Amino acid sequence: MRNLWCSVALSLGVGLAAAAQPVQVVVVGAYHFGNPGLDLNNVKVDDVLQPARQAQVREVVDALAAFKPTRIAVEADADALPQHALPSYRAYLAGQGQDKRNEINQIGFRLARQLGHAEVYGVDVDGDFPFEAVEAFAKTNENGADFQRSVEAMATLTREFEAAQQHATVGQLLRRLNQPESIREDHAWYMSTLRQGQAATQPGAALVSSWYARNLGICARLVQLARPGDRLLVLYGAGHSYLLRHCVETMPGFQLVEAIEYLPR
Repeated sequence: MRNLWCSVALSLGVGLAAAAQPVQVVVVGAYHFGNPGLDLNNVKVDDVLQPARQAQVREVVDALAAFKPTRIAVEADADALPQHALPSYRAYLAGQGQDKRNEINQIGFRLARQLGHAEVYGVDVDGDFPFEAVEAFAKTNENGADFQRSVEAMATLTREFEAAQQHATVGQLLRRLNQPESIREDHAWYMSTLRQGQAATQPGAALVSSWYARNLGICARLVQLARPGDRLLVLYGAGHSYLLRHCVETMPGFQLVEAIEYLPR
């Protein structure tokens, strides 16, 4: 009887969520404009403040504005702030930070200002990324060469992305990152680390678990931020796209909208 009740309660909860106005979500996977050097493979990007790049950023913002987001969430930790609202955005509205070379200011804040939003929200979560343990295990095991090749393959993709800047606009670079096949390929690297482990020693599983935990924490904050009928635009490092999209797709009452529908060609 308990199992039957759980099934009925689950069906009722899903039905109630479906009856409400859905929350539509666009997850825009971005590269880091400011070269912060925080990722395993860091893209060296052009100066986004150059006049040509600024024109391309404005084109991206104008295109994303067509989605008409009611809330914008970005990769910033705001757990200690009321309603997760970023004071740096209010400073931006007052004329500070327009010259900061990061995607939060250049796209997130600029878009919010253009749409007349009073707030931009930070939903980031800190997390461990125990890469060194995976690397150390791989070096002492027969499949270590496969792991090294996977790392080198990701580095090659990074260099190819850097080279693409010579002929591609900011919008085209973002479209490249937000193609479903690119998103799947990026996530596949994390899953491939599950090969690194044996019996009770599982550094690959620990890395994937940490990565999933961080992204679930981010998605929880998104879910808690949204209200029925919201149109939520999420601007995040492209490596997070797969899991954030999955969370949105499987969350009752939420609907994923493809970012490439709103990115310039």
